[in-house]
Amino acid sequence: MHLVPRSGWKTWLLVTLILSLLIVGVISYLGWRQSVPGVRAALVPPPNFIGLRTPLTLTLTAARGGLAWTELRLVQGTQKVTMAQQTFPPPLANEQRLALTVEGRALGLREGTATLEVYARDGFWRPLRVDDRPILRQPITLDLTPPTLELLSATRYLAQGGGGLVVYRAKGANRTGVNVGGIFFPGFPVGPSDAGTHAAMVAVPHDFPLASPVVLTAQDEAGNNATRAVASEIKPRKFPTDTVDIKEEFLQKKLPELLPERGSVPAGQLLQAFLTVNRDKRRQAEETKRTLSARTQPKPLWQGFFLQPKNTKVSANYAETRSYRFRGQDVDTQVHFGYDLASVRESPVPAANRGTVVFAGPLTIYGNTVLLDHGLGLQTLYAHLSRIDVKEGQEVEKGAELGRTGTSGLATGDHLHYEVLIHGVSVTPLERWDARWIRDHILKPLREANVALIDEGDSRDEPATPPPPRQRRSPAPR
Repeated sequence: MHLVPRSGWKTWLLVTLILSLLIVGVISYLGWRQSVPGVRAALVPPPNFIGLRTPLTLTLTAARGGLAWTELRLVQGTQKVTMAQQTFPPPLANEQRLALTVEGRALGLREGTATLEVYARDGFWRPLRVDDRPILRQPITLDLTPPTLELLSATRYLAQGGGGLVVYRAKGANRTGVNVGGIFFPGFPVGPSDAGTHAAMVAVPHDFPLASPVVLTAQDEAGNNATRAVASEIKPRKFPTDTVDIKEEFLQKKLPELLPERGSVPAGQLLQAFLTVNRDKRRQAEETKRTLSARTQPKPLWQGFFLQPKNTKVSANYAETRSYRFRGQDVDTQVHFGYDLASVRESPVPAANRGTVVFAGPLTIYGNTVLLDHGLGLQTLYAHLSRIDVKEGQEVEKGAELGRTGTSGLATGDHLHYEVLIHGVSVTPLERWDARWIRDHILKPLREANVALIDEGDSRDEPATPPPPRQRRSPAPR
């Protein structure tokens, strides 16, 4: 009988152990390589539709090895269409962002449901390839039909610093409105829902070029667009200029109120503090007004012409360009929107028309302010009040007292700053004070479109309202 020497057994056991450990190590190593996460993909934002022209943004992240290749496919039944494919050259980055625009008709697929699939491969070696299956699947709807859009009627003549109305019919859209020189004014459904009739209040900023296009637009959920030109002509208007002398006494009194964090302002810092208020605080107020413009009712709350406070005189006009002088030098230029109306101290401030209070409180340079929403994007602002007698969310009738005039904010001399806004764009109050203007520019387009949206009320027979008389300015800003 042949016996293995004891030393041979030890060698055999050692070799077996080493081989076993080596095999286990290789298997573990291969298993680790196979288990390393592959590429992660995300569509930002995840699309629900693909339309005629749909922008897509694909972000890819590799855990190891960098990104080597990706492909984007659209699958509908047995049809597969490659929308994009890219091989990334070395050195491979761990993150890539791919932006593309998909031309829906070029895909050659029918309208309906489909699946968007993302494939990707990193530069990390694995025993088994994993790029033969999608790393992301996104159900989508292929929609290649744009909305239908028909212009029914519109205010024929618009004016710089003025407003108007466009009535139209749109179907198959989730966002409609009118674009005036790059500013979008949303439309609201009017009449029976199945008719698709909409109305949009529009405005022309005071400094817009006369050739600014007025375009009716509609967009569906897939991003498909339809447009129609609106044959509204923009007429020019001239606006006044003025020079305002800023007194040190005025600034020493007002700046602590408007810049409470600074307290008392030294004489050498008065100008800089004033510019902070007149520029930065004014800009903040305008941004707040634009933000609040979204808080509007989808129906008109107003009726007839808008009231103007009785027995008032104008101390500043709409769109008045002001040069501010301090210590004999021009230091700033700003445009004043709205009318400044002066009467006796702490005069009652009436609501110009029926509406809902969407803001009641301090508003930087405007001081104590009330903002009323009258529906369809039309709002009125009442500023520099000494007190406020209404609260946010309160519904008020035409002529209801909102508060009392005062000198809060950047004002001296008791007066009311009154402003009319259409979706945050300031327009001249004269139009809304004029019942004839309302009849010809708002009610007429509605009648032409056979839309009974607004009770004509006192707009039918009320004569045009003349502007209040102008009075000399006191030597401080309002």
